[in-house]
Amino acid sequence: MRSLVDALQAIAATLWVGGLWVIGYLVAPVLFARLDDRALAGTIAGELFTLMAWIGLACGAYLLLFRLVRYGFRTLRQGVFWVLILMLALVALGQYGVHPVLEALKAEALPKQVMESLMRDRFVAWHGVSSALYVVVSVLGAALTILLGKGR
Repeated sequence: MRSLVDALQAIAATLWVGGLWVIGYLVAPVLFARLDDRALAGTIAGELFTLMAWIGLACGAYLLLFRLVRYGFRTLRQGVFWVLILMLALVALGQYGVHPVLEALKAEALPKQVMESLMRDRFVAWHGVSSALYVVVSVLGAALTILLGKGR
């Protein structure tokens, strides 16, 4: 049973971090490069980023629980624990703080697309915040992968 739980740790980390990198740095750019309708590309990319946020929250919660059960309070002295906490906090901030602002700006812009409305500048600014959070989480994900590979 222990090897299954260990395997689930590796799978959860791979799913989360791999998904971050694939969606953010491969799929989203291809959507914007290949689709003529930028609004459609943005809608699809937004749905994928939301899905990745939920996957991240679920995988991060499992990884955190795994570490706490396996190492007890010793996990507080491990880099993996603090990287996980920071990643989870930033994903939650994006999902529950920034994402609702972006959605509200899109709704205020209706019937126009947000990029064709008076909300454009605010949307661009908040989208920049969201993108910065994503980059930080993906870099932390790389650090998490390295730390887990070293067994820390």
